[in-house]
Amino acid sequence: MNDAILTLSNVESAYGPVKALRGVSLRVREGEVVTVLGANGAGKSTILKTISGIIDPRKGTIEFAGNDITARDPAHIVGLGLSHVPEGREVFPLLSVGDNLAMGAFTRKDRDGAARDLEAVYRYFPILKDRASQPAGLLSGGQQQMLAISRALMADPRLILLDEPSLGLSPKLTKDIFEIVVRINRERGTTMLLVEQNAQMALNAADHGYVLENGRIVMEDRCEVLREKDDIKEFYLGMKEAGARGERRWKMKKNWR
Repeated sequence: MNDAILTLSNVESAYGPVKALRGVSLRVREGEVVTVLGANGAGKSTILKTISGIIDPRKGTIEFAGNDITARDPAHIVGLGLSHVPEGREVFPLLSVGDNLAMGAFTRKDRDGAARDLEAVYRYFPILKDRASQPAGLLSGGQQQMLAISRALMADPRLILLDEPSLGLSPKLTKDIFEIVVRINRERGTTMLLVEQNAQMALNAADHGYVLENGRIVMEDRCEVLREKDDIKEFYLGMKEAGARGERRWKMKKNWR
């Protein structure tokens, strides 16, 4: 459990002239849930896209399960056991729920294993079984997020990249999704790298966390430690202390700067 299944070393990525990642280094140990926190535009989604091969890094290296996957083709990376659940779900709206799940298992040759995983998916998300013949585009936002996660599971991955799973969901659905994410990790041993703006949910679900600001990692630690840090409480958990006059410390500067 202490061995790193994913390692990023000094990774830089850009969109044209705009540099999005500036020397990012991080490690994800096998069997853990790791989260990356940061504001909009910090570069969180770019980390996941660079890992999964959607974006080629300009510098640095990425290793997954003992393989150098730097700038490799996304299909090759999926074949090694890494699945990406993108922001916005991106299900196939005209295909049925069942066909979407079948697409997740497209690269698999073990039909018996895929059948078992389909049963597991339906246990995690019973509504998907009820809607198996319905076009995915007719599902609610929360149901589409369940489908996106389930489609990733159907590939039998060792690592799942989760990009903003709570985006656009109600607090109750967000809680439900995170409970299932933790359950999948605990029951299947699937490693997770989670990018999320809901810092409270992410820190409660994850084992280890990184804080990303302007494309740089500025802090990392176990999540139980991060939850107690003043900067995290102030800027990510909304827990602002009152000063001598009862005023909020809105002018406080982050310690990592």
